[in-house]
Amino acid sequence: MGYKRKYLDYNSYLKSLYGERIQKIVVDAGLNCPNRDGSIAKGGCIYCNSSGSGSGLWAKGLSITEQIELGRKAMSRRYNAKKFLVYFQSYTNTYTTCESMRAMYDEALGVDGVVGMAIGTRPDCIDQEKIELIASYTDKYLVWLEYGLQSSHNSTLKLINRGHNFKCFVDAVNLVNERNLKLGSKINICAHVILGLPKETKEMMLETAHRIGELGINGVKIHLLYVIKGTFLEAMWKRCDYRCMTQNEYVDAVCDFIAHLPKNMVIQRITGDPHPKELVAPTWALDKQTTFNMIQQTFEKRGSWQGKFC
Repeated sequence: MGYKRKYLDYNSYLKSLYGERIQKIVVDAGLNCPNRDGSIAKGGCIYCNSSGSGSGLWAKGLSITEQIELGRKAMSRRYNAKKFLVYFQSYTNTYTTCESMRAMYDEALGVDGVVGMAIGTRPDCIDQEKIELIASYTDKYLVWLEYGLQSSHNSTLKLINRGHNFKCFVDAVNLVNERNLKLGSKINICAHVILGLPKETKEMMLETAHRIGELGINGVKIHLLYVIKGTFLEAMWKRCDYRCMTQNEYVDAVCDFIAHLPKNMVIQRITGDPHPKELVAPTWALDKQTTFNMIQQTFEKRGSWQGKFC
């Protein structure tokens, strides 16, 4: 049964801008993370494995251009897509010099069919000079700056070994908003949030929704916390110090979270994509389509929608 989408999803947003499907291509630029190399903390976030959500293509010797060409061929065959958004996903993609950033972005945006980019980073790895560089691309390209937040609660950020507090995130958002307001640049901000973090109640999750909704953020990615092999979270899970959310709990939390967000905020993601060989728990996380369908059905049953409680 088909359902009318109750929130502003990413594909619809992109189609409204370009009049056709825009497909995202994930790129590994070979950078590191200050929360893994010891600059901020040791060991990284408790849920992050050694690959840091990366594809490993850079380590295999593939340049940014080669990675995009591979992705473009695959996405053209699968979706008949002709325009693409390059997503610098692996680790922290502003954790380098401005010169290196410029070279990365110029290479990616120079590939035929690429209409913009999304830059995954941390709020403690951005400054005025880097914002100015990123802003310089907004006249010709769609630009998203994606800040990993995960939670607005400092107690949680400390527990997951995030390496920064909520104020750091707010400052990073304000840095972009001030630049956009003063000089008319169009850097879009996306916040990454994880539901089901250790010791977080549903009320705490909804408070995070309220807080990011007040900051003028353009989009959000909602992730499920799942346990990956070889992480500190796995050790917690084995000691019974952490309990994964059930599928029903997650669906309930997602629907309420979105209902507390502004109507114009783009919901880029509503769950994650764990690798089957890496996932420890919960096993239901592999059934993404069922989770997606349950979320749509729950919105319908509740008569709810994005922004209902905003």
